[in-house]
Parts: sequence; C-alpha cells; structure tokens
Amino acid sequence: MNIKNRTLFIADNLDILRGINSDCIDLIYLDPPFNSKRNYKAPIGSPAEGAEFKDIWTDADIKYEWHGQIAEQHQELYQVIQAAAATYDTSMKVYLTAMAVRLFEMKRILKPTGSIYLHCDPTASHYLKLVMDSLFGKKNFRNEIVWCYTRMSAKGQKKLSQAHDLIFWYSKGSEWTFNVDPIRLPYAAGSKDREGYTLNRLGSGYSKEGKTVLNPLGKFPEDWMTHIPYLRGKERTGYPTQKPLKLLHRIIKASSNDGDLVLDPFCGCATACVAAEQLGRQWIGIDISPSAEIITKLRLDEASQQGKLINPVPMTEVFVQTEPPKRTDVPDADAQMQLPKAHTHKHELYGKQEGKCAGCHYFLPFRNMTIDHIVPRSKGGTDAKENLQLLCNACNATKSTRSQSEFIEILKEQGIRPSDDI
Repeated sequence: MNIKNRTLFIADNLDILRGINSDCIDLIYLDPPFNSKRNYKAPIGSPAEGAEFKDIWTDADIKYEWHGQIAEQHQELYQVIQAAAATYDTSMKVYLTAMAVRLFEMKRILKPTGSIYLHCDPTASHYLKLVMDSLFGKKNFRNEIVWCYTRMSAKGQKKLSQAHDLIFWYSKGSEWTFNVDPIRLPYAAGSKDREGYTLNRLGSGYSKEGKTVLNPLGKFPEDWMTHIPYLRGKERTGYPTQKPLKLLHRIIKASSNDGDLVLDPFCGCATACVAAEQLGRQWIGIDISPSAEIITKLRLDEASQQGKLINPVPMTEVFVQTEPPKRTDVPDADAQMQLPKAHTHKHELYGKQEGKCAGCHYFLPFRNMTIDHIVPRSKGGTDAKENLQLLCNACNATKSTRSQSEFIEILKEQGIRPSDDI
C-alpha cells in the first residue's frame, strides 16, 4: 500500500484515486452527490461551518477525454449514459460520466475480495444501478439496501414523504467478506414465542427435530433497515448530507475485519472515517473541501475524549495531503495521471463529437472510429488537435487525401449529408 493509515486528502478524488495502488482497499463506502440540482452549505455557527458543495452538473464539470475512455473500455456503459440523457436530461449524462470515471478507479483499487457500498437516493439510483451493473458485473451485485427513516412532511405536500435512501452493495469478485453476527438484530416477539416448538420444517433456524431454534445473537438481518433513525441530537455537525454513525458501523462491521482498510472518496464530515477508527479499521478519506480537515479532526478528538475509540488518535497521526500519491505498483508512476489513449487525442475527439462520425454523423463505437486530418498532411495539414477529427472506417476510406470540404461535397452528392449542410 502506498498511502498511510489515517490519511485525509483535500483534493479532487479522481486525481487521488488514480494515484492509489491496485488491489489494496478492503471496503469502499461512498455517499456522492445525487444530481439533486441543489447547492448545499453548512449553517453558520455549526461545527461544519464553511463546508459546501454544488450538486448541479453541466458540461464544465467533465472533460471530453472521459467520454472516450468510457466508450473505449465500456461501450455498453456509454450507451447507458447516452440513454440517460435522452430519458432524463443532459445533466444526468454529465453526472453519470463524472461518476463512471471515478468508479473505474474504485474497482481497480479494491482487493479481489473487497466490497463497495454506493449510497444514493431515488433521484439517480436507477441510473447508478445500471452503471454499477456494467462496471462490476450484475453477478457481483449483492444487495440493494433500503434505509428507512421518518421525517416531517412539508406544508401543502401532495405526495408521499420521501423517507428512504438506497445503498447498492457490490463485491469485486466471487469471494467477499461478510460478517453476519456483528449485525444481527433482535427477534420479534412472535419469533420468540415460537422458540422450542416443533414445526414441520427443516432448514436455517430449525433443529433436526424441526424445533424452532433462535440464535442467541439475534436474527439474520434483511436488506431493509428501520432501526437506524435519521440523524439527530449531538451527533449533528451541520454538514448538509451527514449520515448516522450507526449506519456506517453496520456496513463496516458486515464487510470488513479488524485492521482492514476502508476508503471514503466523498468523505465530507468524515462519518465513515470516524466509524472505521471506532471499529479498529484503517481508513483513507478524500474530500475537495478544505473544511473536511477541521471537521475530521474535531470529530476524532471528540470521539477520543468520550472514550469511543479503541486507540485514542493524536491529531499528529492524521495525515493531511493535497497532492496525489505516487503509485508504486506500476513502472512509470508519472503515467498514472494520464488517461489511456489509443493514440493522439482520440478520447477527447470522441467526446467532442459525442460519438458521431464527422462525416456521416452516425453514432458508432469507439473502436470503429479513426483519427483523420481535416486538412490532409499532404496539403499542409498538421497534427495539431484543431486539425483532427474522427471518421468511421467507411468515411475515412472515402475521404482519403481530400480536404474536409471536398469530402462533404461527395457526401452531399451521395445523399448521406443534406445538400444545404455545411
């Protein structure tokens, strides 16, 4: 591992994720923005004062190269993202593109036995589920966890109160950590009443004689949770999207062991980091807001003073960094910051052209596109990015050494482009 325990990065998480060695994280929990079209800001006077983030997505939030990376590595995912734009709007396409390039890296850095929990709400959950199925494989989907809570309704509200979040749990491979005993729940009164009775049934929870046997640690939990209330009381920091420590305790207990490494790439007010510390796990947090350092240290200090940490953490042992780490598992550590490219600017061009050929305007897979010079090199054209475009194989063969303007005229004559097209 190329990063120390208790490291907090204040930076864009994509840069940091690209600098982490492969196959080294046991558990990832992320509670990212949900494309809610809102700006969030902690109230003045709260412990999280100064923390803010926007959840409004535009083309300025992504790079053209990301389109090409997704299209090259996961063409089916690129089509999912395109469909989301048509179904929802362009902002969902932008949001999913930004999430996908980060999830690429999260999958890479997970151990083969690692798990990832993606926390979301109904705004984008169904789109994110398709993204996760594509990247991690539907066979590695473990659970859709529904966290139910209660909250006050708004005045004049004309729909049911939205009072649940979704958490998608995926493993990286066919083997994964799952500890059920630490997360068992109390039996219902009806179950307790049946203990010891002989029933005509065998299986889990029954003896060979068919008698009901209850586990002394509690019942096997379901994929819905109603026993963890929405955040309340002294635990509140004022951070807009803070989640309860009990929720993170449950996830970390279930999918990691003592000493395992937990990563939260959108750590915000550090709930996952604090929970990991309380449970004797190692942790890494990433957040783009400088206020994350203040609130993380504050919460760890409070937990230490309250005796809620296995080993009290001196603040000198929380390492804050702003620069990406250097990978030690690849020959060229500097290459980590570069997107994989077929050649020249192909990824960026694919994004700019939205996957469409610059000749026939048909949408095509990344692999079917070829770099072409708008002004051929034989006529003085250069390799400058402004003189490059992508053509499908058929258009590239037809264009040959012609200039783009000459080529467009041929397409008009063939009826492939409208006669009044420029």
